[in-house]
Amino acid sequence: MIGFLEGVLGGKTADGCLLNVGGVGYKLTCSTTTMAALPPDGQSCRLWTHLHVREELLALYGFESESEQVMFEALLGVGGVGPKVAVQMCSAFSAESFRRALVAQDAVSIASVPGIGKKTAERIVLELKDKLGTSELEVASGGGDVLTKARSALENLGYSPGEVRVALSRVEETSGASIEEVIKSALQVLS
Repeated sequence: MIGFLEGVLGGKTADGCLLNVGGVGYKLTCSTTTMAALPPDGQSCRLWTHLHVREELLALYGFESESEQVMFEALLGVGGVGPKVAVQMCSAFSAESFRRALVAQDAVSIASVPGIGKKTAERIVLELKDKLGTSELEVASGGGDVLTKARSALENLGYSPGEVRVALSRVEETSGASIEEVIKSALQVLS
């Protein structure tokens, strides 16, 4: 219904922002990723949107990128995943890191997000692996294995699955990296 809104940032709220579009203030719920990407108050910005309709409520969700919006909407199509959990997933994973987790069938990483249990994580992997076009992603040979091994090594060092997921999401842009390089970069993020 509403593809995106472009206007002046009117302020941030606890769970999103107010966007002034032509004198109308739209209250949008946003992920922490989107919140971090917002400009200072009074500056213009564009947010991709999703209007969630429930019996007694209309809720508008805002995203810094169209890929985050697509991820959010795909998650809503999975049984047991509502908008609050989908926003938490968007906060925990970038669209690209989420796709990589799907390709690697990494339900453990997905289950580390608050509100996502083991069964729901497995359902997300099963239902979204093909839906999000992961078959089009080129995964370097052993790429998924490198991240899986790095995750295991970091967890064996005593880091929580959540800490490991965040650290690996920040270092995964380096394609073709060896497991040692990935672990070293992740440890720098964790320190």
